[in-house]
Amino acid sequence: MRVSVFGLGYVGCVSAACLAGMGHQVIGVDVNQVKVDLVNDGKAPVVEERIGELIAEAVRTGALRATGDVREAIMDSEVSLVCVGTPSEPNGSLCTTYLERVTEQIGAALAEGAEQGGRQTVVFRSTMLPGTCLNLLVPILEKTVGGTAGVDFGVAVNPEFLREGTSVRDFFDPPKTVIGELDPASGDAVTALYDGLPGEVFRVPVPTAEAIKYADNAFHGLKIGFANELGAVCRALGVDSHQVMDVFLADRKLNISPAYLRPGFAFGGSCLPKDLRSLVYAARRADVSVPILAHVLPSNSDHLQRAVELVERTGKRRVGLFGLSFKPGTDDLRESPLVELAERLFGKGYDLRIHDANVSLSRLIGANREYIESRLPHLAQLLADSVDEVLEHAEVCLVGTRDPAVLSALPHGDGPVIVDLIHLPDADARRAEPGYVGLAW
Repeated sequence: MRVSVFGLGYVGCVSAACLAGMGHQVIGVDVNQVKVDLVNDGKAPVVEERIGELIAEAVRTGALRATGDVREAIMDSEVSLVCVGTPSEPNGSLCTTYLERVTEQIGAALAEGAEQGGRQTVVFRSTMLPGTCLNLLVPILEKTVGGTAGVDFGVAVNPEFLREGTSVRDFFDPPKTVIGELDPASGDAVTALYDGLPGEVFRVPVPTAEAIKYADNAFHGLKIGFANELGAVCRALGVDSHQVMDVFLADRKLNISPAYLRPGFAFGGSCLPKDLRSLVYAARRADVSVPILAHVLPSNSDHLQRAVELVERTGKRRVGLFGLSFKPGTDDLRESPLVELAERLFGKGYDLRIHDANVSLSRLIGANREYIESRLPHLAQLLADSVDEVLEHAEVCLVGTRDPAVLSALPHGDGPVIVDLIHLPDADARRAEPGYVGLAW
């Protein structure tokens, strides 16, 4: 394919060199003439493993060249990768100045009819917040081109997952390829670029592709911060943190796995809250600051409060709650987030009914009974014997269980507002219904 790459920094330079190495005809574009001259001389404008020899070979064979002329680049390509920087503003917001500028330039070139050989596809590889492409960049393109995105030209978002220092290796052996496509033809064009590379390909809506990059980087930062905070606590307690983490990382079932990484409701139970509190307390006693660990429980509480606010926004007072135990299939109520939710709603004066097939007040004993009597002493008057009893009572139903009896009875369309705490199996279909609200979207 004929490809233009806008921006010859780390991402653009590596993308251009690697695509040329795959057999594409690539033209790099940059406002910095020094970078343009370096590439045309077969030299890399960045320091990176293997990039020098890749560029030298691609320039020697004629697969790669560079220019400062946007119109020339558009004329000689069918796919344009936008790899310009999106730095932070002083207040932390995203600077889109360079993105807007290059988008206007590309649009102006397309408006002149410079494209050859079919429809041009503009692919944004720069990191940008969800909504940036559709709400900011696509309107700029449509205005400058005088056409319609997805019809007169293609648009896609293709975030990169390259680590400086190993970016060439990461390009040729990617963990995944993500393509946010405005339309199938745009997605097809990007898919063809990476034909032959390993790893799963995800073709998703444009905002999803934008968000994935942030999900990845936020989690990477969280992992590093978590490891460092835990290491500091271990050191203060005289424990070898690397031995601890060696064992932690060996667990591929719960620790390094998809476990616990699906958006849903707050966590609870007899272990997680208690152990987090103990660890933070031990750190505090040892004068070790652990802001990440210290804010896990407050974050969890804030997420629970979001469910309360969803009920408040309905303006309705009769509420039903499906599920009460902290884990499905048990009657363990200790530190259950659903108990906390019921307590907050009851305390705010909502007329509440609760159904959990596994919870019977007469069967609760020991610490389990003591806990519920201290947190929700009115439970006996709130518990309903059947799903139908709750549905007949409620104007708003909060669903915190995947009990088949509950799922099969939940109405569609007219009926109570459904507040989905767990991402119901038919959540995607329900999103179009006016009475459905998802906490776990």
